[in-house]
Amino acid sequence: MSKAFVKEDVGDAPDLPEDDAPALPSGIKNYMTPAGHRRMQQELQRLLRDERPKTVEIVSWAAGNGDRSENGDYIYGKKRLREIDRRIRFLSKRLESAEVVDPARQTRRDQVFFGATVTYADGGGVERTVTIVGVDEADLDRGQVSWVSPIARALLRAHEGDLVQLRTPAGIEEIEIVEIRYGATGE
Repeated sequence: MSKAFVKEDVGDAPDLPEDDAPALPSGIKNYMTPAGHRRMQQELQRLLRDERPKTVEIVSWAAGNGDRSENGDYIYGKKRLREIDRRIRFLSKRLESAEVVDPARQTRRDQVFFGATVTYADGGGVERTVTIVGVDEADLDRGQVSWVSPIARALLRAHEGDLVQLRTPAGIEEIEIVEIRYGATGE
């Protein structure tokens, strides 16, 4: 029979691409808040201590059941193991390159830097509040934006009362800094 009609073993499948988290732009540091660093460490420990051993146990049990080609537990387990290993590699690399910056220690609290919580008003007077955090911590639903995002780059180094220009797809928008706060982020 031709190899073209023989199903390859799941173990021969090519590795999936690296985690779909945003890549760090070349030449920039991987700044992270203490809370974000702690969350990533906890996730890494959970994967190493709990998830991976349980999945290895399931795959080992499923492999002992015989025919692996139609063994759903084995196929899914191997896929899940690759996902876990990929996430472990990603977290390890990001934590290794992380530079933890504690916003609570910021001495120049009158100016926007990493970790600041900034309230700004757009041209229509609508106020929004964002906290500038690391690339891996950004969560727009929680009002956390990456320090390399366009809004954060527009806000950085500004003072209360300053008007800054924000480049948007619709054009350049002028926004006013209403308030700058520092403290624990994501606690």
